[in-house]
Amino acid sequence: MTIADYMALCLGHPDHGYYMAHDPFGAAGDFTTAPEISQMFGELLGLALAQAWLDQGGGPAALVELGPGRGTLMADALRATAAVPGFHEALSVHLVEMSPHLRTVQRKTLAGWDIVFHDDVTTLPELPLLVVANEFFDALPIRQFLRQHDGWSERLLMLKDNALSFAFTEPRPVPDLDWRLADMEVGQIVEMSATGPAIMGAIAEKIAAFGGAALMFDYGDAPSRGDTLQALYKQQPNDPLAHPGKADLTAHVDFGPLAEVAEEAGLRVQGPVAQGVFLERLGITDRAQMLARNLDDAALKSHIAAHRRLTHPGEMGHLFKGLGLTPPGAPPLPGFDP
Repeated sequence: MTIADYMALCLGHPDHGYYMAHDPFGAAGDFTTAPEISQMFGELLGLALAQAWLDQGGGPAALVELGPGRGTLMADALRATAAVPGFHEALSVHLVEMSPHLRTVQRKTLAGWDIVFHDDVTTLPELPLLVVANEFFDALPIRQFLRQHDGWSERLLMLKDNALSFAFTEPRPVPDLDWRLADMEVGQIVEMSATGPAIMGAIAEKIAAFGGAALMFDYGDAPSRGDTLQALYKQQPNDPLAHPGKADLTAHVDFGPLAEVAEEAGLRVQGPVAQGVFLERLGITDRAQMLARNLDDAALKSHIAAHRRLTHPGEMGHLFKGLGLTPPGAPPLPGFDP
């Protein structure tokens, strides 16, 4: 079994998949994402997309989130953009979510909004798309290949003595990795995802055809190098093979192929830019100071810690990066350039 097949089963199996039956987010879950850390993250991303909508002339549009978790980011984005003239009246809200349990949570979080749910991006409407995705691409299945003298050995899973373990295939050519032969040393691992670029390509084609913009944040870099497959189980790092279906499985995102397919669709691609830099350019410190005026003691300390966690290079500020997409001829998105 490939690692991609294993990840897909562990995360998305209809009965036993990690995301299908419970809420993995927040203090009671296995991990906390940026929107759960502070309202400021969703507010600023929402305002950036509203600016793109204004820059492109307004009109009907679909506000879309991929993998929306509890719906916290979308709720913060909608609240922050309520004062943008005509924006909410022009919107329909679309969530790409495969988990029945999380859809129930999202309906409660976004009570009062008419939500359109999608199993995947192929059914998104033929409208300008204002897309946000945070920690979505890191959970998509990857394959791993070990550089050998005479080709690539794929890392697979096998059952040995009633336990899962890793094994490698015999070396063979992998045409999609020919371009990596020059920059990879023997013994190094490269990761490759087919799912991420396919999803990005579908979104990029709709934005190229109908307008809109996309903001996508995740942890990773470009190009991929090394084994980054990881598991979180009961809020602690764990062996990715130890708890199938009960642990979150992710890998660092290779932003290179995502940017490439967007460019092939004709879009302007901005980034990747460090999350901390992006948020500071959008004014997160000013927003943090404004919110701090009404806080004291423990609440103030928590607020200051949240700002640091989102922006500091030693926290999420450097490892997490963002891509911005806009159609040909549209003004660039704010936050990516000084």
